[in-house]
Amino acid sequence: MARKDSGLVSQAVSLVFDVANGRSPLSKLVPPCLFLLDALLCALVIWKIPYTEIDWKAYMEQVSQFVSGEHDYTAIKGGTGPLVYPAAHVYTYTALYYLTDEGKDIFLAQQIFAVLYMATLALVMTCYWRAKVPPYVFPLLILSKRLHSVFILRCFNDCFATFFLWLAIFLFQRRDWTAASIAYSWGLGIKMSLLLVLPAVGIILLLGRGFSDSLKCAMIMLNLQIAIASPFLQENASGYASKAFELTRQFFFKWTVNWRFVGEDVFLSRPFSWILLTAHALVLTGFIANKWLKPAGKPLSAIIVPILQFSSPFSPREEPLIASRVTPEYVMTTILSANVIGLLFARTLHYQFYSYLAWSTPYLLWRSCAHPIVQYGLWALQEWAWNVFPSTPVSSGVVVGVLATTVALVAIHKDEKTGPASGSTSDRKKA
Repeated sequence: MARKDSGLVSQAVSLVFDVANGRSPLSKLVPPCLFLLDALLCALVIWKIPYTEIDWKAYMEQVSQFVSGEHDYTAIKGGTGPLVYPAAHVYTYTALYYLTDEGKDIFLAQQIFAVLYMATLALVMTCYWRAKVPPYVFPLLILSKRLHSVFILRCFNDCFATFFLWLAIFLFQRRDWTAASIAYSWGLGIKMSLLLVLPAVGIILLLGRGFSDSLKCAMIMLNLQIAIASPFLQENASGYASKAFELTRQFFFKWTVNWRFVGEDVFLSRPFSWILLTAHALVLTGFIANKWLKPAGKPLSAIIVPILQFSSPFSPREEPLIASRVTPEYVMTTILSANVIGLLFARTLHYQFYSYLAWSTPYLLWRSCAHPIVQYGLWALQEWAWNVFPSTPVSSGVVVGVLATTVALVAIHKDEKTGPASGSTSDRKKA
């Protein structure tokens, strides 16, 4: 009898491990079950936890001026200050303005953001599955307290930017280059935080689409930005550029989540900002040269020189082979690593920026081949640090430490030999 019980336990444990690692037919049920569980959790959050006003009223005040005919960006202001987001933000929140009775129906707004959260989660889970991530990673996608707060209790515009970032990733994975370029550009038009992944997007287009066609995608993105901004550019072009894509903004120490531990004097100093910018450029260059350009099979110099001469660095025979190496895994790793590198060296991070990070870390930690215990441990540390309010020297040190560890783990991980896409989604990396 004891042997029989022991055998049943062994089979049960084996089944759990098979499901967790994607080796069982039941594995495919994990994402939809977690999705439904999170839908219930979102409903409970709206029902039980009070809404917290931060930027919603300011968004609505700014939109009300826009719908009243004001197109000068320097003149549009709200309770939290001037309008500092690109034109797609204005159009997105104009739609919400009308849907929510000029912003008065907060309960409906929360429901809309809950739907937005679930739509983004569906995209994230689909992208993870296409990148062959095993089911044991998926619980990390629904467990974040801070992420639910950012979407459902705060209604930040970062939520829409995050949705379009993941929509772009999904479309890049499907090799729908034009649609992906449009999705990315619209997300960038909501908030310029998506500039962090622009180098990765450019490289993916270059390798996946070829030189000439990647230029066409770049023009589509640029023309979309010009088109959506045209009412504001006609009124005050310099005012729009200085506000929508303000790169010289002065940040407040009291709101920083990541650099509290350096002290206010260092945080506000010019040398500190230059150190961050230089470190960002160096690490980004290292990833481009040693990671992201590997499918091309050429050194960085052999690619840059022809591009500067406005010619393709690849022959007509090379382009299809290189394009076949732009797999769903490559797309995810490249864009998300660019995102986390940018967040690591960001001048400051606020709590809403967690929307860009929360779904990036689980994939990158798994991709680095860190042990599952390490993956869950680092995720837990990150989640704890982002839920400390206000931030402390310890919590901000943990925020930066986990970001740095994630980037380092991805950097030192030896990439698998590049080859054409297999098209299989059943061959999943084991824990």
